[in-house]
Amino acid sequence: MENSKKNILVAPLNWGLGHATRCIPIIRELEKNGFTPILASDGVALQLLQKEFPHLQSLELPSYEIEYAKNGADFKWKLIKNSPKMIEAIFAEKKLVKKWITEYDIQGIISDNRLGVYSKKIPSVFMTHQLNVLSGKTTWISSKLHQHFIKKFTECWIPDIKENPNLTGKLGHLKNSSLNLKYLGPLSRLEKKDLPIKYDLMVMLSGPEPQRTFLEEKLIKEIQSFDGKVLFIKGKIESVQKTTQDGNVTYYNFMTSSEIETAFNESETVLCRSGYTTVMDLAKLQKRAFFIPTPGQFEQEYLAKRLKRNGFIPYAKQDDFIIENLLEVTLYGGLPQLKKEIDWKQLLVLFERE
Repeated sequence: MENSKKNILVAPLNWGLGHATRCIPIIRELEKNGFTPILASDGVALQLLQKEFPHLQSLELPSYEIEYAKNGADFKWKLIKNSPKMIEAIFAEKKLVKKWITEYDIQGIISDNRLGVYSKKIPSVFMTHQLNVLSGKTTWISSKLHQHFIKKFTECWIPDIKENPNLTGKLGHLKNSSLNLKYLGPLSRLEKKDLPIKYDLMVMLSGPEPQRTFLEEKLIKEIQSFDGKVLFIKGKIESVQKTTQDGNVTYYNFMTSSEIETAFNESETVLCRSGYTTVMDLAKLQKRAFFIPTPGQFEQEYLAKRLKRNGFIPYAKQDDFIIENLLEVTLYGGLPQLKKEIDWKQLLVLFERE
């Protein structure tokens, strides 16, 4: 195929695992359509993609050094304090990308929330579910700033649908915009399968430290009084997969995409963060769930509140959660199934232009 020579840089942000996992279906489709994806990220996001696609070339980008506060309420101030490091990383990745375009003959870019990964010389796509970036009283500033960066890209892809009902609400929808927006429909690396239920509860942890560890420690204590079979995925990307059994609980440090797909399909209920990638997976697999948003992360708190208000999925704050909360799950209808077939050929035509 004539595209086989076209190298496309795919660069997700390393913030939890969500950005990397939702790039998986895009990388697969690029390969199916005759392009050669080159992976670029840092930390656990890069490790995850390297495990999924060991045959593809991968490059390391500078870290945004996003640190979580021990106390969720301090999260915004921690981000502001770290912003000079973040700006430095954005400039550094912009410089690197310029060099890589020549060095690796890159003909197109798909950046998932990496603000410096673009070029005016080749088609550059920015993927995000946050056109509005919620940050409390400073939402208008953080949103305007984000939109200013998005304008530098050829197109902006939103993994949601434009109409109601949708999954992102005001996060992924603007009243009026001059941005070149394309609504793809929800993106998930997982497929729904008709498998017998093996676990009453699947616990799936993700997200940056130290909040991931805080929740792990809390839930290990809480599930001791849970009556049923539990699959507990810690969301720690390590070099070797480890599994242990403790009574009715099976622990994994991490799982690959195919293992997670099976686990989701074999589980009755999912207990997890309200990160948007997880929301898309739950919608596709039509699973009942309970959310515990990452403390201080406005976006996850907004999604959890909105989905509860709409009668889809209940949630509790991390400090307030007790295992008995899971009884609420049956009172909610689960997420709507948003069927939108992505026309990948049409979408990727952007990279075929000379």
